[in-house]
Amino acid sequence: MGLEEYLGDMEMCCRCSACKFVPMQRVKGFQYANVCPSISKYDFHSYSGGGRLNIGAAMLRKGVEYSDKLLDIVYNCQMCGACDVSCKYAMDMEVLEPIYEFRIRAVETGHTHPAIDKTINRLRKQGTMVPGARGKRGDWAAGLNLKDATKEKVGVLYHVGCLTSYDKNYQKLAKATAKILQKAGVNFGIAGDAETCCGGRAYQMGYKEDFLNQAKKNMKMIKRAGAKTLVTGCADGYQAFKVLYDKYDLKGNLEVLHITELMARLIKEGKLKLNKKVNLNVTYHDPCYLGRLGEPWIHWKGKKIPGDRFVFDPPKVYRRGTYGIYEPPRDVLNSIPGIRLTEMVRIKEYSWCCGAGGGVNESNPDFNLWTAKERLEEAESTGAEAIVTACPWCEKNFNEVIKETGSSLKVYDIVELVEKAI
Repeated sequence: MGLEEYLGDMEMCCRCSACKFVPMQRVKGFQYANVCPSISKYDFHSYSGGGRLNIGAAMLRKGVEYSDKLLDIVYNCQMCGACDVSCKYAMDMEVLEPIYEFRIRAVETGHTHPAIDKTINRLRKQGTMVPGARGKRGDWAAGLNLKDATKEKVGVLYHVGCLTSYDKNYQKLAKATAKILQKAGVNFGIAGDAETCCGGRAYQMGYKEDFLNQAKKNMKMIKRAGAKTLVTGCADGYQAFKVLYDKYDLKGNLEVLHITELMARLIKEGKLKLNKKVNLNVTYHDPCYLGRLGEPWIHWKGKKIPGDRFVFDPPKVYRRGTYGIYEPPRDVLNSIPGIRLTEMVRIKEYSWCCGAGGGVNESNPDFNLWTAKERLEEAESTGAEAIVTACPWCEKNFNEVIKETGSSLKVYDIVELVEKAI
């Protein structure tokens, strides 16, 4: 892999600006037609997916020269993939992959961002990127009598994730998930203090080697535990284990499920019964790394056929965000008595980002919160009392904006509502 591999894709960009908006055939109105936070905020073509491709192609032809402005463009991107799926509504070309490689190249050549460097150093020393992480990773599980997957074999390993393990405001999500799995009779365990970061957010930031180091540590521990299925409630973790580990041939036969997938399955099988009424009018936010970027990786090997057309032998199959995890969370919400779900305009593969991804949370908190605010305004336009998501980072971002703006909107992770219903 490398930036050079995507020169053809980058040269294919015709500056049509499709990467900036929800596809025209899917637009429902002017107000929520934008899909890329970066171009919407900075309003200059270089901050769009196509702009980044144009820069990448020029750099490969003329040589790579990093300036402060170029690095501002590189790091002010949540890597949410909205540009990629919007472009692919009509085109066969990669957009997000060369943007990943562009950022990886910047890191490899020492052109990093100080705030992100600090975050990665924390990962290397503590096995987590959560600032202010104190205590042991498994402290949240005290008194719950959960199986220790490092000491006994379990069929299902619950990977809790960094934020949910260390942030006391979000440990409630880990406890709710454990309670739900226990209630449904799932034979699961946790790795506790032996759990470590999935590495997914490091990859988003461009630190490929740090990601690979974390991935290898995790797979070694999972194989030792004998787990056949890994469950997580973190969208970043889900995408890392399911998609990125597979991309680098590290996943093997491990089944990776998001907690919403497992809950939907358990409800359908009658193993999880939601009997208590939860009277709430909600709207649902699709996390980027569970939705469009949670689509399975497609392994393809072939070559470009010489000529003026972008044709491959064998034909290349593209990931377009279509097969992300969209229905399971909605099925779960619709199974909760009393819940009334009203959809936002931008949903599923065209969902607007919460703002926390790609290192922007660390490097540019103002842009991060601006993005979340845009989403909350869209949620409020539905008339919902609460916005529900399926990722702790989304919930954290939304809560911070609500605290700042004084909005009356409530925020829930889907496991919190399921816990209320059982």
